[in-house]
Amino acid sequence: MGANMARRLRDQQETIVAVYDKHHATAADLATELGCEAAESPARVAAVAGIVFTVVPDDAAMHRIFSPTSTESLLRHSERRLFVNCATLSPAVHVEIESLVTQHGGRSLEACMAGSITQARHGTLYLMCGGHQDVFESAKPLLEKLSAHLRFIGSAGEAAKVKALVNMVMNCNTAALAEGLGLGAALGLDLTMLREIFAQTGAASRVLETDGEDMQNRSHDCYFSAAHAAKDSGIALMLAKTADLTVPLAQAAYDQYLRLVALGKGELDKSAVSELTFKDRSSQ
Repeated sequence: MGANMARRLRDQQETIVAVYDKHHATAADLATELGCEAAESPARVAAVAGIVFTVVPDDAAMHRIFSPTSTESLLRHSERRLFVNCATLSPAVHVEIESLVTQHGGRSLEACMAGSITQARHGTLYLMCGGHQDVFESAKPLLEKLSAHLRFIGSAGEAAKVKALVNMVMNCNTAALAEGLGLGAALGLDLTMLREIFAQTGAASRVLETDGEDMQNRSHDCYFSAAHAAKDSGIALMLAKTADLTVPLAQAAYDQYLRLVALGKGELDKSAVSELTFKDRSSQ
């Protein structure tokens, strides 16, 4: 996601001065493509850039790049910097990062993304933002170059709550679609016909549009991984526990994605959850 966001911003005449990835070869290839520096550490990115976008896989990675004690941390050069944090994380982590950045003289905005790597490349992401309103307004012209829809939700952590619910519902829809198509296959129905009827009735969904054909054809090239689906559903379940609310469908979808990860298929697209529901597929 981060690489395609950088490409998009470059195409929009923004200057990319440095990129970082924990896999240095990945950063080096992207830096060559963009004509910028492949930074050796997050700290180096903050040293040379006034605005820093972060896209990390989970809470632990976010804590590493914003560590108050590490010499490689973004906080080493956070004064007068703006950090735009785009990953789906626990809401409390976004609150914590905003506090740390503020203490070190910088500004922080969560800009939680809904969309695929293709949408990141084309600047059609859905961005849900949380933090201080004035910080959002200052970042808005840049964020508009990355998004088709841009929403300010509220204070730090609030956008992360919304994003967790977006992905919770998406993951439930994906698991339900996999079961519907799997059962259709077991009943001997033509799946192309079934998908067409789903699309024209109450079974229609955005997931049907993006994942239905892939489930039918066992084409699971990754746009949003099963591992990330499990992680994000886990965040939603944590929020439900905090709110003392039982969400059995979300729990069932989470369990399915955990099964997929346990089978070593976590890096496949979330559509691969269908591998668990079709009778003739080896993952069952």
